[in-house]
Amino acid sequence: MLGGIEFVNKEFFWLFLLLPLLILWYVLTHKKQTAELKISTIKGFKLTNSWLPKAKHALFVMRLLALSLVITALARPRTVDVSTKTKTTRGIDIVIAIDVSASMLAKDLLPNRLEALKVVASEFIKSRPNDRIGIVEYAGEAYTKTPITSDKAIVLRALNDIRYNTIIEGGTAIGSGLATAVNRIKDSKAKSKVIILLTDGVNNSGFIDPKTASELAVAYDIKVYTIGIGTNGMALSPVQILPNGNFRYERQLVEIDEELMKDIAKATGGKYFRADNNKKLEAIYDEINQLEKTEVEEFKYSKYEEKYRPLILLAFGLLLFEFLLRSTLFRSFN
Repeated sequence: MLGGIEFVNKEFFWLFLLLPLLILWYVLTHKKQTAELKISTIKGFKLTNSWLPKAKHALFVMRLLALSLVITALARPRTVDVSTKTKTTRGIDIVIAIDVSASMLAKDLLPNRLEALKVVASEFIKSRPNDRIGIVEYAGEAYTKTPITSDKAIVLRALNDIRYNTIIEGGTAIGSGLATAVNRIKDSKAKSKVIILLTDGVNNSGFIDPKTASELAVAYDIKVYTIGIGTNGMALSPVQILPNGNFRYERQLVEIDEELMKDIAKATGGKYFRADNNKKLEAIYDEINQLEKTEVEEFKYSKYEEKYRPLILLAFGLLLFEFLLRSTLFRSFN
């Protein structure tokens, strides 16, 4: 396609190879058709400079242009206006449960675990235009940051507003976080219900056992993808809030209850991932994005407008003009 125009029968462009042969034929035959008179002198003859003999070549040029237009018309040029409509045939409801305990400020991911997660989760949300998404925060207790909604602006704003704060009880209540996420999505009418549960620690708080929460997810046919975030070994982690409000950091051992996270994922038909750096975290969300595909049916409408008619009319006009000139102005040269 060139300039919004496509050619249906491109094979006719091979006919342009005839044009050099026609030009060669014209040059050779023109020399043979031109009469020559040899005389010893032209004294006594009145000389006139006429432009007609030279202009006669324009007749041949017109024929070549007309032939070129006909070849182009045979190639059938047309413009295509394509419009599409999409219809979501299978929606997915997703709740992202985020651990916001103090340990999420550890700097083994840059600039820290929580901020790295927010960047990656933001791109994930933007890549799910046809799904509804909600967010749950949890530390020592859990609450809903935003219910599942199709308004991505609300979800992205809620995600961006997530901060570590001392209002939420300290600790890591994985069971409470999962149970709250289940409660948010259990009554969904979507064909597929998914929870992405992220933590960087072990369950050490809350009143709901994580295995009980996972059984609730199974009962409501909810798939849970679990992510353990944090490097293997030691990480620079906050250990104390200083009088000026800043944190004092020390190297601490990273403890993630991977067996628990694997059990939750396996029981609900999900998958467990370990993110020990920024790139791995990004890759995990990309994989989940591929695993949970929303089925979208696309309807494409194409409107074609043929463009060969003006070329044929122009070619016919050139041939007619050439015939009139040959029959009148250039008649004496035939």
